[in-house]
Amino acid sequence: MTKFLISFPSEAMVVAEEDFPTVVAESHAVIAEAKAAGVYVFGGGIAEEIDPVLIAVDGTVQKTTYPGSELTGGFTVLELPTREDAVEWAHKIAQACRCAQELREFAFDPDS
Repeated sequence: MTKFLISFPSEAMVVAEEDFPTVVAESHAVIAEAKAAGVYVFGGGIAEEIDPVLIAVDGTVQKTTYPGSELTGGFTVLELPTREDAVEWAHKIAQACRCAQELREFAFDPDS
C-alpha cells in the first residue's frame, strides 16, 4: 500500500459564506468514509495564523521558511493500493471542498 497526499492551497477554496457549513459537512463525510474504509492516515488544515519557522542544523530558530515553500490550506493522507484509487478519493474530496486537489505520492520507506 502507498501513502498519498491530497491537498489544496487556501486560495483555491472559494466558497460563499452561506455555503461553508455545507462544504464542511460534506468534507467531513468524505473523511468519515475514508476512515470507515480503513484508508485514512491523517489530515487537517494548516494553522495559517501561526507563523512557520525554520530550524537550522545548529538548532537556531529563524522566523522564515525556505523560499517558495509556503504551505496553506488543507490536506489528507490516505494509504491506498493504487494511484487510481487515490485519484478517486481526490475526486471525492474535490467535490466536497468545491476545489481541485493536488495529488502526490510518498516515496516508499520500509522503516516508516
